[in-house]
Amino acid sequence: MTSIIPAPRQLNLLALLACLAAMAGALYLQHVDGLEPCPLCIFQRVGVIAAAVVLLVATLHGPKGVGVRIYGLLTALAAIGGGAVAIRHIWLQNLPPDQVPACGPGLEYMLDVFPLQNVLQQVLAGSGECAEMDWSFLGLSLPAWSLVVFAGLLVVALIQLFRPLPR
Repeated sequence: MTSIIPAPRQLNLLALLACLAAMAGALYLQHVDGLEPCPLCIFQRVGVIAAAVVLLVATLHGPKGVGVRIYGLLTALAAIGGGAVAIRHIWLQNLPPDQVPACGPGLEYMLDVFPLQNVLQQVLAGSGECAEMDWSFLGLSLPAWSLVVFAGLLVVALIQLFRPLPR
């Protein structure tokens, strides 16, 4: 009996192409439309890039057996991390205006001045610039679209984690 789920290598390649498309879209919005990414947007990009790196290695390696599960787990971790940041970003965008945190220093400045742990805490706490909704498509903001991408990556990772291993 044939499965409708592609082989591990093909599924990893499809997910990698989705990551590349997401990054291409983000870079287009930044460099062509002039939308500067806020710190939470940058962290979401890191999640997409992390997943893309894992998926690229998995596609090139083409493991059999338990290797499929290891790459699936690494992809899941990147998707969950990026998805958590996207959820936080969506939450900030939906706060009432009087509850939006004040704008903070830029990410580059924070990375130069503060220890990494403080930078992570400040970025995840959010700032006013992260609460702005400058772009939407089909009624969804950019972080909502990021969450869609991360959800898709998580589905791929779960398929890889729970697919029957070859004997």
